[in-house]
Amino acid sequence: MLKTMSKKIIIAIVAAVLFIGLVVGGYVYLNSQKKSKETPQINALKKAEQAAEQITEEATKGVLPSLETNPLENKPDVNPASNANPIKDIKTNPFE
Repeated sequence: MLKTMSKKIIIAIVAAVLFIGLVVGGYVYLNSQKKSKETPQINALKKAEQAAEQITEEATKGVLPSLETNPLENKPDVNPASNANPIKDIKTNPFE
C-alpha cells in the first residue's frame, strides 16, 4: 500500500512541476513576443516626444521666465495689521 501511495504522490508532484513549467514558459514566450512587436512603436513615440520637447524649447526661448525666480521676493509690505499696534516698540508690552 505504501509503495503505490508513494508512486501516486511522486507522479502528482512531477505532473505539477511540468504543468507549472509549461505555464511559466508560455508566459515568458508570449511576453517576449509582445515586447518585440511593440518596440518600433515605442521607439517612434519616444522620438516624437523628444521632437516635441525640442520644438517647445525653441518656441518659448526667452519668452517664459525661469522657474528659479521668485516674483514676490521683493514685494512691498502692504499689511495694515503690522502697523496697527501702537505699543509694539515699548519695552514692556502687556499684550505679549
